[in-house]
Amino acid sequence: MRNDKKKDNFRERRTGLPFVFRSFIPSVLTVMNMVCGYVAIVMSGSDRFVVAGWVIVLAALFDVADGFVARMTDTASRFGIELDSLSDLVSFGVAPAYLVYKFGLEDIGAVKGVILSSMLVVGSGLRLARFNAGVPGYHKDFFSGLPTPAQALTVASFVLWMDAESFLDRYQLQNALSLLTVVLAFLMVSRVNYDAFPEPTLETVREKPLQMFFYLTVFFCVLIYQAKALFLAMLLYILLGVLRSLSLFFRQIVLQR
Repeated sequence: MRNDKKKDNFRERRTGLPFVFRSFIPSVLTVMNMVCGYVAIVMSGSDRFVVAGWVIVLAALFDVADGFVARMTDTASRFGIELDSLSDLVSFGVAPAYLVYKFGLEDIGAVKGVILSSMLVVGSGLRLARFNAGVPGYHKDFFSGLPTPAQALTVASFVLWMDAESFLDRYQLQNALSLLTVVLAFLMVSRVNYDAFPEPTLETVREKPLQMFFYLTVFFCVLIYQAKALFLAMLLYILLGVLRSLSLFFRQIVLQR
């Protein structure tokens, strides 16, 4: 007990801030993520799809920031994990589901549209519950199943792109949204492995220079081409995970023979 107190005192002297105050900072970022999700829902209900899409992107930035700050300040806790999951369910489950419903699935019929769009909510809830339960298959370097922020960014960027460049007619848009919704919901509950986003540190740059260069290139492409580049980047991320998992699956079959 005395050694634990000494460690806590050392941490406080090292950072200059008490633990309670340091843990408050990432919690505020997590709450901002949740607020962004709620704002996106309200904007979708008002048919302000561009605002809703970009607010979901902002929620993803807050989601990255709170985890990074928690690790930097050494304040990761069970409370923070649960709060983060609740925020993610709002911002990356309910918000994108309601966005696709109002943007295109509402026109195919209330019952069918609600059933299809709710798949994103259910998939996100199952994905987050499995992550929190710590089931076998989760490792530090990759996720088992498509992460909910990646799903939400894919949906938001697609809506933003279609709103800016409407080259699909209404029927084609409905089919595209339906297919995208089903595929993303399935991938979230699948066992397909996806890379975890690396921490932007000098150590990571030295260990994974190509991967960091790729993320940096995507970042600048998104700044220039915005929603279109973001959707294509997320699509590439999804496809790479699928292809890698298929390659591993067939490799295991060959080795078993």
